[in-house]
Amino acid sequence: MIRPNKKHTIGALLGLGLAVLLIWGVDNDPKPQYWHNEGHVFGTYYNIRYEATADLEDSIQAAFKDFDNSLSMFNPHSILSAVNANRDTTTNAAFETMFDEAARVYALSNGAFDITVAPLVKAFGFGKKSDQFSEISIQTIDSLREFVGFDKVQLVNHKVIKFDQRVQLDAGAVAKGQACDMIADVLRKNGCENYLVDIGGEVVAHGVNAKGEPWHVGITKPNLNNEGAQEDLQEILAVSDICMATSGNYRNYYYADGERRSHTIDPRTGYPVQHSVLSATVVSSSCMRADALATACMVLGADKAMEMIERAQDAACYLIVAQNDSLVVLQSQKWSDFVQK
Repeated sequence: MIRPNKKHTIGALLGLGLAVLLIWGVDNDPKPQYWHNEGHVFGTYYNIRYEATADLEDSIQAAFKDFDNSLSMFNPHSILSAVNANRDTTTNAAFETMFDEAARVYALSNGAFDITVAPLVKAFGFGKKSDQFSEISIQTIDSLREFVGFDKVQLVNHKVIKFDQRVQLDAGAVAKGQACDMIADVLRKNGCENYLVDIGGEVVAHGVNAKGEPWHVGITKPNLNNEGAQEDLQEILAVSDICMATSGNYRNYYYADGERRSHTIDPRTGYPVQHSVLSATVVSSSCMRADALATACMVLGADKAMEMIERAQDAACYLIVAQNDSLVVLQSQKWSDFVQK
């Protein structure tokens, strides 16, 4: 019978114990770090920063694709394109979320925000460039207004019901905001607590940046006299939990018949707006809602925009207004409750 050597046994046990300690001491879990994804989507840029244990670019791109297949006017296979072409189609959650919010803001704004404005937008040349007209008659506008109006469309059992088959929907005034909400949801579902989603200037921010500070978001200063110049910032905000969208008349416009035509169309009159509000920045409970409210502010003008925002209760606005060759800032009462400088 061979007796074990006590020294060897003790050494073996110590070695085993050390191996166990080494195994338990190794941390195989990846450490969270800040990631940055950027690029172009929906005809604009996206800039997304977030703290996570892995790069989520694939999940973000998948969400962009789902959104495009739901609400793009330029994707012939999207649900929105099928609705506009009067093809039989079933709506999905993204489409229905957009439609329901559009209905709420339509009512809140007394018709100033209306996703059926598409024929008027196209008539004034803010669809594809080949569609631009230099002359638009009163008769043309009046004929188009016959099938513009959110009261001419309903959503019933996942189907869009039109009371006039010529009704066309345009989700452009909520698209970037809703896309921000969708990407933020992707990040949250992947455990992210600190993130900034910026799509074409619409923003959802939560938590803190890589320095442990609030996220810094700028409001662009309108520049009417120097196209193509580098844009200055009117103000920089420090934010930790916000959904914010900006609509402006100082970028997308053209001149025809001696007048400057803004891309913001008043669906109630059929014509581009002609007041002094140059940009409207709105914060609200979702970026999609903020986007819609910002558009409504641009249609309504300063006084009525402020009235609408106060009625909304879950929103605040920051308007930049042209006044005697200078810029004036107007803030709703709750603006300081949402943001800090």
